[in-house]
Amino acid sequence: MTADLTRRDFIGAALGASAGLGALAARAQEAHRPLSAAELAGAMPGRRRPNVLFILADDLGYGDLSCYGRPDYKTPVLDGLAKQGLKFTSNYAAAPVCTPTRCAYITGRYAQRLAVGLEEPLVRTSPEVGIPDGHPTIATRLRAAGYATALIGKWHLGWKPEFNPVRHGFDEFFGSLSGAVDYFTHAAADASKDADGGPTPDLWENETRVERDGYLTDVLTDRAVAYIARRHDKPFFLSLQYTAPHSPWEGPGDAGADHSDHGPGPMAAGGSLAAYAEIMRSLDTNVGRVLAALKRAGLERDTLVVFTSDNGGERYSYNWPFSGEKFDLREGGTRVPAIARWPGVIPANATTDQAAITMDWTATILGLAGAAPDPVYPLDGESLLPTLRGERATHERAFFWRTRTRGAARIGNWKYLQDGNAEHLFDLGVDYGEKAELKGKHADVFAQVKSRYAAWSAEMLPRRT
Repeated sequence: MTADLTRRDFIGAALGASAGLGALAARAQEAHRPLSAAELAGAMPGRRRPNVLFILADDLGYGDLSCYGRPDYKTPVLDGLAKQGLKFTSNYAAAPVCTPTRCAYITGRYAQRLAVGLEEPLVRTSPEVGIPDGHPTIATRLRAAGYATALIGKWHLGWKPEFNPVRHGFDEFFGSLSGAVDYFTHAAADASKDADGGPTPDLWENETRVERDGYLTDVLTDRAVAYIARRHDKPFFLSLQYTAPHSPWEGPGDAGADHSDHGPGPMAAGGSLAAYAEIMRSLDTNVGRVLAALKRAGLERDTLVVFTSDNGGERYSYNWPFSGEKFDLREGGTRVPAIARWPGVIPANATTDQAAITMDWTATILGLAGAAPDPVYPLDGESLLPTLRGERATHERAFFWRTRTRGAARIGNWKYLQDGNAEHLFDLGVDYGEKAELKGKHADVFAQVKSRYAAWSAEMLPRRT
């Protein structure tokens, strides 16, 4: 990406796609449709529509993988995944907190278009909101296109039965509905209470509460491995949404710890760098188990694997070189790792600085599956297929974020930030840490970026107060 965004860049068109599959994807996107099965087959002879394994970590900071710079522990499996595929250095979550990002991923649209997307995050005292009945989701569109669909892990988009994943396109669901869940008891901060006043386990099989023994990351992986090992007579979409490394900060060896003293809210009391390292080592090992299951099933070459996070990290994360963390609209709150692998399609051991955002992954998956988006609910992302294939040059993007008290936009390398009554302009091309204030020096750019943010915000639902 260029180091500066000129006045012409503000009104000029983005760079066009190059030849090959990138050009096909670009033409399909201009027509507001995915690649057709015939186009996909013609562009990649011998390739069928891929299975999709989308792995979403929870509160994983930008530098929390050793291939992104973490200095105090190693993540060899995820480092290996990056060597086998494409690593993004400018990938963003749609929000600095989980519920709105998950809403953006599931719908492919900015979270602020839906009431549930305004919750930061969804808690028991929130309004009773979720994905509305009949609203298209990535799962409904994929199922309509002939995919089997499964969600394993954290949902956090509503507790009522009508908000359950199986009511919104997933053939099956196994996981938690709440935001923070104890790794051993599986009780949630927002779970209902049992007869003794204690929290009940928040683990569900479709719409039925269930109980399982074991460390939650292992339990979710067990189910994912079993799902992959089944006989599949059609392509599958498996959304594996781990709770790790979200609080409470309990490693696999902490079974004997006090599981009732997590503090109020998101179970964020206590913890340590050592415990965080153990959570991350467990996550890395378990991702390895899932990838090994794909290999045993002979599905490696037929599966797109994506690994990313729902927002920036918290107190034990390594967000260097960025400022801010979870809940913040500085880079540390929204810029997160992303790795994509599809052997024979995505070049190995590659890195891109192409800016991308949560909704792009939704658009990419739907496009590869030949699944048409609903024209009444147009997607807010673009297909990353040309970037994944290395067939499109890095190009300028425009992204927007908004919370109850903050707002932000990235347009090219310019970053507008509204934090309470303060407003800022930064050049991310040279100032990753958002330290050098430029709104006075580049007043015209500041005005333009702010104006574009305001126009976007006016299209969204009003802020929750």
